[in-house]
Amino acid sequence: MQTSFWKAGHAPTLFCAFLYFDLSFMVWYLLGPLAVQIATDLQLTTQQRSLLVATPLLAGALLRVVMGWLADRYSPKAAGLLGQSIVIVSLLVAWQLGVHTLEQALLLGVALGVAGASFAVSLPLASQWYPAEHQGKAMGIAGAGNSGTVFAALFAPALAAAYGWNNVFGWALIPLLVTLVLFALLARNAPTRAQPKKLADYLKALGNKDSWWFMFFYSITFGGFMGLASALPGYFHDQYALNPVTAGYYTAACVFGGSMMRPLGGALADRFGGIRALLAMYTVAALCIAAVGFNVPSSLVALALFVVAMLGLGAGNGAVFQLVPQRFRQEIGVMTGLIGMAGGVGGFLLVSGLGAIKQQTGDYHLALWGFACLAVLAWFGLHSVKRRWRATWGAAAVTAARV
Repeated sequence: MQTSFWKAGHAPTLFCAFLYFDLSFMVWYLLGPLAVQIATDLQLTTQQRSLLVATPLLAGALLRVVMGWLADRYSPKAAGLLGQSIVIVSLLVAWQLGVHTLEQALLLGVALGVAGASFAVSLPLASQWYPAEHQGKAMGIAGAGNSGTVFAALFAPALAAAYGWNNVFGWALIPLLVTLVLFALLARNAPTRAQPKKLADYLKALGNKDSWWFMFFYSITFGGFMGLASALPGYFHDQYALNPVTAGYYTAACVFGGSMMRPLGGALADRFGGIRALLAMYTVAALCIAAVGFNVPSSLVALALFVVAMLGLGAGNGAVFQLVPQRFRQEIGVMTGLIGMAGGVGGFLLVSGLGAIKQQTGDYHLALWGFACLAVLAWFGLHSVKRRWRATWGAAAVTAARV
């Protein structure tokens, strides 16, 4: 008999995991909505602007392994408090001293990568409280913290226009400090946790081909979500001559849909099976991204296509992590770090690729079509491993995943 979701775990911890993830994602993504204004003041090229917004993604990807190890070795709560403190100090220094060169902006981007590593804290913190039948919902709710990108896209360009983009770093400190206090007071580590893992356990996990498949699948869903979220302010500005504030509003509409779909993606995966749900989501994303690559003349049509694509990618994030605990229940800390790292790397490559191709060709369409092709490749890859997973995951996992 299944236990009610709200009675199965610890709701205050689930709320704190979401809030911590939400505000961390807000500041991790902060350079994206500000990129046009920063690039104008620092006189950056399109490729340099892309590098600016891609740097936090890569730093966050690499640091997720470190944060995953800390969460596994000590506790998710301790790792979260440390990470949040580092981000707050970094923003305070940037606000007080200012950012005057590309190199300084990139250094700030590396520091903000610690916020991106929050993924490796919030998901284990929530997951360890909930049984298998509620993993999709729990991981989806905690993972919906990527909605923090909406706040950054909505408010950062407008605040920058009113007060200067450097002062946005000071404004961001207010919700971060509130979140730090709530996280310290309300979040609790689960009473039973997996044994701490060694570095060798990460290397062992990389020797499992399923690990690489999950990393690839998530590099498309989450990498696509964060990569597009970071690139869209510049895309709408370049393609349709939208001012930074309007481009931010357009981007906010895209990331809002994608972030809100993450919990629904987990719930759909619980109901219909993670693999079935993920196959459908890759299909939606590939079709929409390929269509927008034809350079539609209307910014509203492009917006609609990006919104639907982000819905698919956001739901795909929830579907991937509905499957992960079933396959790697005892290695959830290790796998969260590795898979999260792959997602960040995917986002970095997408943003960098968009900027490089735009710089070289004057257009974005080849990069968009390339990403759509990768989503198609993920669809065929998932469909092919489905047969092997039937035989290797065991009867319980197959039933839960409805492979």
